[in-house]
This record gives sequence, C-alpha cells and structure tokens, in this order.
Amino acid sequence: MNQPFIKGADISIVKEIESLGGAYFLDGERKDLFDILRIKGLNVVRLRLWVDPYAEDGTPYLGGTNDLATTLEVAKRARAHGLQVMLDFHYSDFWADPKKQYKPKSWAALTGAALEEQVYRYTADVLARFKAKGALPELVQIGNETTNGMLWPEGRTPKYHFEEKRFVETEAGEWKAALDRLARLLQAGIRATREAGDSNIILHLDAGGSNVLYRTWFDEMQARQVDYDIIGLSYYPIWHGSLDELSANMTDISARYDKDVLVVETAYGFTADSKHGADIFTAESARIGGYPATVEGQARFLSDLMTTVQRVPDGRGLGIVYWEPAWLPLDGTSWASPPGMEYGHDVGAMGNHWGNQGLFDFEGNALDSLNVFARF
Repeated sequence: MNQPFIKGADISIVKEIESLGGAYFLDGERKDLFDILRIKGLNVVRLRLWVDPYAEDGTPYLGGTNDLATTLEVAKRARAHGLQVMLDFHYSDFWADPKKQYKPKSWAALTGAALEEQVYRYTADVLARFKAKGALPELVQIGNETTNGMLWPEGRTPKYHFEEKRFVETEAGEWKAALDRLARLLQAGIRATREAGDSNIILHLDAGGSNVLYRTWFDEMQARQVDYDIIGLSYYPIWHGSLDELSANMTDISARYDKDVLVVETAYGFTADSKHGADIFTAESARIGGYPATVEGQARFLSDLMTTVQRVPDGRGLGIVYWEPAWLPLDGTSWASPPGMEYGHDVGAMGNHWGNQGLFDFEGNALDSLNVFARF
C-alpha cells in the first residue's frame, strides 16, 4: 500500500456512548471525538458490521448494535473529518471471534452454494450502499478473527489450541473439507469487494505472536488461492505473547506470503482500577504485559508497538488500530444484552469491562497517551 503509516482506532461503540450522554474532552474543552482523533494524528477509523443485531422483539444486542445504518452513519462522519474507513464484516448478527462465529438468524437455513451466494450478495449490497454515500472503505476485512473459521457450522474449521500452539487433530479429510468450505466463503466476500472498487482486502486472525497459527492458516489459504492484500493481526500483550514474538511473526509472514501486515486490534490499560469493578485489565495483566498500568505505561507500550510494526522489513508493516479507545464506562452501555448473549452462546456480566484500556479517562478526557499518535 502506498499511504502513510496507519494510525487507527476502532470506535464502533461511539453512537451508543453518545446516546447515553457520553462526551469527550481535549485539554478541558468538549470536542467531537472525530476532531480529537484527527488532531492527535490518527488517520483511519475501523468499524464493525453486524447483519441483524436485534432480538425478535426488537431488543438491541448492544455493544454498539452495529447494524448497517449505524455503521454507515459513523463512516460518513469519519469521512467528513478526513479519516479513512476500515470496514470489518463479521458475517454474524453479533460478536465474531475464535470463540463464536454464528450465522445470522436469517441465514440459518442456508448451506453450501446458497450460503456462499448470500455472502457475495450481502457484501456487494453493503459496499454499494457505502459507495452511494461517498464512503467506500479504503480497507475491508472479510471476517473477524477467523482463526477457527466463520459462519458456523458450515465454515467452522478445527480449533486452534493456544496453550499448545497447535490445531486440534481431526481426520485429514475432515480438515481439508472444512478449509475448502471456509475458503469458498471467504472468496465470495472477496469477489464482491473486488467488484465494488479498489478497497484493500484484509484477512484477520487473533494471537499475533503465534507464528505456528499464521503459517498453518495462511499456508492453507494460499494453497486454495484465496485472494487478499493484507494480513491483519490482533495483538494484546496480556494474551498474545511478547513484542519480540509479534515482530518475528510479522517478519516471517510478510516475506513468506509477500503481503503487508497490519495490527488491526490492540489495547493496554492506563490503570488497573475499574469504575465498575469487573474490567478485563488488572494488576496481573500489567505484570504479564510488561508495562505499568499507568498513562505513561500505556504510552510506552503504544510507542514500542508502533516502532515494532514500522521495523517490519521492506516497509511491509502498515500500522496499528487501537480497539475501542473511546468506550466510556457509562451506566447503560454493555458489551451485550441478555438476548445478545443468548444468540452468541456467551453469557457473562453486563457492562463495559474495557473502560480502563481506553485512551480517554472514565470521564472522557483525552489521555496523554494519545500524543504518541501525533508524535509518531
């Protein structure tokens, strides 16, 4: 890609936060979030897209309830502020990650070629709507953290065992057939994206420090001639290894597959304290991550991460995207509503458990760690 180093933020939650009265401040002055991002040197906004994030009675799933109308509205705001757009197709009604990748409710009966055709038509329709509004994304993710496939059960692949750094063993024929199905589903979305314009296409896995995962998965996609431009990685140091492991992986896979690499998700805590007492990032997280749970520690992590990506040989390291830096821990916002949890087969306490990993404090004041983007 011929563009400046990507300094991005996934702010998919922003409309939910603003609807609850949340606001953002820079040096004590209230400002539009997009203005703050631009002032601080960010240049890309990443937005997730869910097909139908509502229960049958209309109850929203929360987590931003990122349906097409919401996502397009936020994309237009980003474009109006001079920011590029990265669109993240989850191909699900709610969160898609290695733990869950469920088909949209309205696609439940579709299998085989009919499901592939639906992926193609849905992707084409979404991108046509973005194009009509002058917001065709520069970057498009086909699937989100597809380590274990997507559109389950049809697109499910053998599970990756993170502790043992291997895929769970299956019969060779079953493994091949599962990967064949996944590749066809990916290609359906990719074909629609290619036809829509010149967006750069990202395939995205988690566990950015695991070279075994990336080699195994992308070898299989290469063998099936899956077409893409960028390898997207999630890298959270509390889960995904050291920066040295991330660096070694990015160096290897960028050369092995002749592709650019981009960290499309990352975050670190600015404190181990929690407004509601249940945040993911704790004092133990800081011990594992290797940086103090302070604004200064967060800033140092960001600087080291961006430097690591920038040092990928041959200019293959495109940049980083910070995940939900503006998700304020307000009453009423939650990663999921009870119907959303039921749909995703993932039940937990409601609320925002991410608030202490933002780039704004609990009251919406921009932290000094945002200055790293401006300086880099």
